Amino acid sequence: MVRGAYLVFGKGPSPEVARRVAKTARKIEAAPPRWLLDWIPAYDSIFVEFDEGVVGCAELEAWATRLASDEGGEEEAARVIEVPVRYDGPDLAEVAARAGLEPGEVARLHAGTEYLVYAVGFTPGFPFMAELPPPLRLPRRPAPRPRVPAHSVGLAGVQTGIYPQESPGGWNLIGRTLVRVYDPHRDPIFLLQPGDRVRFVPAEGEPPPPPEPVGLLGREGRPLLRVLEPGLLTLPLDRGRHRAGRYGLARSGPLDARAFAAAARMVGGAGTALELNLAGPLLEALEGVTVALAGTGPGYDGRWARTVTLRKGETLDLRRPGPGARSYLALPGGLALARFMDSASPDLKGRIGRPLAAGDVLLQATPERTRRLERVWRAAPLEPREGPVRLRILPGPQASPEALAALAAGVFRVGSADRMGLRLEGAPVLGGEVTSEGVPLGAVQVPPGGSPMLLLADRGTIGGYAKPAVLHPADLPRAGQLKGGDLVRFVIVEDAPAYCMIKL
Repeated sequence: MVRGAYLVFGKGPSPEVARRVAKTARKIEAAPPRWLLDWIPAYDSIFVEFDEGVVGCAELEAWATRLASDEGGEEEAARVIEVPVRYDGPDLAEVAARAGLEPGEVARLHAGTEYLVYAVGFTPGFPFMAELPPPLRLPRRPAPRPRVPAHSVGLAGVQTGIYPQESPGGWNLIGRTLVRVYDPHRDPIFLLQPGDRVRFVPAEGEPPPPPEPVGLLGREGRPLLRVLEPGLLTLPLDRGRHRAGRYGLARSGPLDARAFAAAARMVGGAGTALELNLAGPLLEALEGVTVALAGTGPGYDGRWARTVTLRKGETLDLRRPGPGARSYLALPGGLALARFMDSASPDLKGRIGRPLAAGDVLLQATPERTRRLERVWRAAPLEPREGPVRLRILPGPQASPEALAALAAGVFRVGSADRMGLRLEGAPVLGGEVTSEGVPLGAVQVPPGGSPMLLLADRGTIGGYAKPAVLHPADLPRAGQLKGGDLVRFVIVEDAPAYCMIKL
């Protein structure tokens, strides 16, 4: 099972702490052990994910202590990079009023400081920089915006940052850059990296359009299916993208890993499938083929899995695939998919891959082997379950008795749901701001406004809101099947902590 740990080097933004974090991160990147699944440097810590079946917290601490010593590793000379900004953000007037300044003074003050890039994360290429001049140090918004425009320049506490692409966000927005800090088609992909110094330059002009998505559908292989109707959000994917969190790329992969694995294994274990979200596609068989389908339902006992054999010219209608928000379709031999940073899974915020579109042709990656399809996941009867969906939680990095009690006391309604996570409605939970740090998969994050968010596979990798709880890893597939309007009840369990805290 995957487990997380925080390697803590200090408290808050500090150039000396940043030097130690960056040096240790470079040592990890130079020789990552096989059991290390990801590492995400931030201001004063590195969040790591590891296979606890191979190492435990004690072995991890010994490994981290050796790495964090000042022996070995090279220091990198800082680059100074100028970034042009048009200062006209939607929060500029409010920031000026709260700081007791004119909007032009806010722009001059912000642009008159040189900032250190401490980390890259949250979304691909998002730079976390500090420290802001004292008059501009304002708290985040009580509730994050659902959509922040691409290239927005924001303020939060002592930090300033740039949203490389449209995403949710709770920072105060004062302008937009006139250059891309992230472009998956460019070399280098990321304009800024930890250790850089940044100077903002007031400028006029239009922000650039978003980069074109990186195509992941394969171009070589045996054509099996044509997309007649694409469905709401049908995504080709593999098991997910590991060891890319330090760039802000999401883990991605399936939201219900059990159903994904079942569909893939039923047709030979290729490790790729289509994820169907709510309403799936209408497909036409270009030749005879047998496909596998699997899914679950969060409010049901049981699961379903089946195979479907199609003759050439027949259609497969998956516009109502089954209970639950998501199900999975796998082809024998697997889908022919390209890879970006060692994964064929999309990162929609990072313009990596895209949902299926009408006219797409799905290609078989490898020739189908002539053997019986495996029945590795026998379907059990689906029976509706009474009451809210039960999700187990473990104490998180900012656990408090008050926050855990509030999470366990009531029933929450899913207000909205997507691959980033679930916005929950109910009684307020004690939350707030923390120094931006790596975010565990399944974190229950609570902004100052008190409305929890349960973070899923496309979560931001770094965040600055309190995380009083983390979902039990075994319940991630169930959470991935939730949709707007579903009811949730959290249950605190006494398993091992969701993470290790290692002070270096």
